[in-house]
Amino acid sequence: MLILSKFLPLFVLPPGICLLLAIAGLLFKRRYLVWISLALLWALSLPVAGDALMRRIEMPYHRIPVESVRRADAIVVLSGMLRQLDGAPLGEFGEAADRFEGGVDLFRAGKAPVLVFTGGQMPWQADAAPEGELLAARARLRGVPAGSIRLTSTVANTAGEAIATSALLGVAHGKPKRIILVTSAFHMSRALMLFRAAGFEVEPYPVDFRATDQMRQTTMLDFLPDANGLDASAMALREMIGRTVYRFGMSVMIPAR
Repeated sequence: MLILSKFLPLFVLPPGICLLLAIAGLLFKRRYLVWISLALLWALSLPVAGDALMRRIEMPYHRIPVESVRRADAIVVLSGMLRQLDGAPLGEFGEAADRFEGGVDLFRAGKAPVLVFTGGQMPWQADAAPEGELLAARARLRGVPAGSIRLTSTVANTAGEAIATSALLGVAHGKPKRIILVTSAFHMSRALMLFRAAGFEVEPYPVDFRATDQMRQTTMLDFLPDANGLDASAMALREMIGRTVYRFGMSVMIPAR
């Protein structure tokens, strides 16, 4: 099921859907399908389109000053920020590195006594270490005491992270744990939904904002197709699909408490 959940969206997201439309148009001699595929690919490749979609899924969140965050039982940092490769024993950070920085900043500010990293690892990456282990090592190097760090079991998606964190922190019916949840702004709504369903009281701490800075002026370049625009559109649409799927499948993925 996990493989299907990762594989099937490729056919409903750009450029997969555009390619399928073009192939269908050629096979069935429907020229309009080819033109639709080209128009869709062009439109979703515009930086202004990608930015608008990304801004839409990041709503209503904004960056929160650490000092304004209320104390909680734990800070939970979701996986999805490291690439593992030879020569980098602790991995290399990707675009979502602010998840780690946000979690460490919150801990240093005394917002919770425990810092939780999730053990993100795909089944087809058996030789890779769970991401949480590498993040924990990095946190220790940044001065976070080993005794204050917790790791979940191995997980492959956000639903798994919510369930594993619930088991780790001992959430029980009528005794919810209060956590500060750290993840990318575009991913926060889906993560919030799942962690609340897992029995947590959640204060969101969104980071890694992808929408263009509002102080930046729109230019002609924003109306010219490029790979970054297409990537932003695809990421935003994937998140929209994920929210819909999780909303309808919540009772299956998160056991009732």
